[in-house]
Amino acid sequence: MSGRKLTALALAGALLGAGLASVAGAQTVVGVTATEIKIGNTNPYSGPASAYGTIGKTITAYFKKVNDEGGVNGRKINFITYDDAYTPPKAVEMVRKLVEQDQVAALFQSLGTPTNTAIHKYVNQAKVPHLFVATGATKWNDPKNFPWTMGWQPNYQTEGRVYASYILKNHPDAKIGILFQNDDYGKDYVKGLEDGLGAAGAKLIVMKQSYETTDPTVDSQIINLKNSGANVFFNVTIPKFAVQAIKKAHDIGWKPTHFLNNVSSSLASVLKPAGLEASRGLITALYMKEVTDPQWRERQGRC
Repeated sequence: MSGRKLTALALAGALLGAGLASVAGAQTVVGVTATEIKIGNTNPYSGPASAYGTIGKTITAYFKKVNDEGGVNGRKINFITYDDAYTPPKAVEMVRKLVEQDQVAALFQSLGTPTNTAIHKYVNQAKVPHLFVATGATKWNDPKNFPWTMGWQPNYQTEGRVYASYILKNHPDAKIGILFQNDDYGKDYVKGLEDGLGAAGAKLIVMKQSYETTDPTVDSQIINLKNSGANVFFNVTIPKFAVQAIKKAHDIGWKPTHFLNNVSSSLASVLKPAGLEASRGLITALYMKEVTDPQWRERQGRC
């Protein structure tokens, strides 16, 4: 995960703390006292999405900085984060612990579509603020049925439509192969692409291949996509499988126009491990500045 996103997460956390502190009277809100605010979080520090563990560690470090500087309105932030290993049952266990035992005031930046899906109904029934959810699934924008949940990043379907628009404009005779995670995360991206392609999608999409997070590799899916004749590749994966897909495509000499979804576009956790030569030419969509990009060098430190 890139530095630009981690910085935004930390700033969002500070705003959350400030908001809770300003509205809560001492000891009138669960998780808020005259001296502290308890904020809960789960993150995949282990398992197939462990590359995202950096996010939880960075938020922890930022809240420590806030506390070292005096906290928020006189209160220190007690940030409690647990490993959910990117597995729904573990996420439910850890969130129940946060809510029922640790008695946090809110959940902040819990990461992952499958894990947040597993806790979605529970936290809303318990009326626990479920804020700045770290996933772009469209389901988080449902205040009527889930008023305690609020998303954060642009949704995956919107990103899929952006790629579709690019393909229609630049590759009108494309043969599209899709690799996607077999859950709401992956399916949201695919729906966005299909919606963006419209009626042309039926002809342009030649193959879809799914994978499970428990799969050891996606090598066979990449081979199948190459053999389908696809010359455009929509790669909807989390970092572990993005690395595998990029490397395998390179190793077997498959060189399609390659669209990589934003959540796996990290230079450090995906592109370098996959090999920069193998990653050359990838196309992705970013919604914040990439702080390592030389074009922003002269603007470092400016608002």
